[in-house]
Amino acid sequence: MNEENTKNENVVTEETNNNNKEHKNNFRNNNRRQRRNTQRGPKTDLEDKTIAINRVTKVVKGGRQMRFSATVVVGNRKGKVGLGTGKAKEMPDAVKKAKDAAMKNLINVELIDNRTISHEIIVKVGAVKVMLKPAAEGTGVKAGGPVRDVLELAGVKDVLSKSLGSSTKINMARATLQALKDQKSPAHVAELRGKTIEEIRG
Repeated sequence: MNEENTKNENVVTEETNNNNKEHKNNFRNNNRRQRRNTQRGPKTDLEDKTIAINRVTKVVKGGRQMRFSATVVVGNRKGKVGLGTGKAKEMPDAVKKAKDAAMKNLINVELIDNRTISHEIIVKVGAVKVMLKPAAEGTGVKAGGPVRDVLELAGVKDVLSKSLGSSTKINMARATLQALKDQKSPAHVAELRGKTIEEIRG
């Protein structure tokens, strides 16, 4: 009897151990799936471009501390665009922070015929001056550097531009974004003046 009881106890112990192992394995697999889903994040139609990455050195008593500063622009090429900056000890972390900041600061741009801006505008940010001017269909984006990146991701297809003064990339991008933000549609101008769109356009 004692031998039978001992065998039964051993069988029960083995089954319990197997169940515990299966439970632990299932728990680990579920955690891994959750991590993968979290890392992937929600799907979005926004594209991003890194405009500038600067290395910043801070001299302290113990030596030099290296950090990175990144500027990123995001947009869906359909009238939404945003600009953000981020700082971190590692370059990928700085770019990720800048992208997250840009996605939180999106603006809507009113485009004429989904291709060009409403009117000519000049915006000054710091020592940078950026001029944007509407263009005929088929002209393309006549711009370079950060100005081009912001315009393309905003969905502008035909525009003339000129950059004057300093060539600081972040200020050029900010000036372009501000110029797009300050655009007034014909409907908005007509409403302010109490006229119809046809009267405004002549």
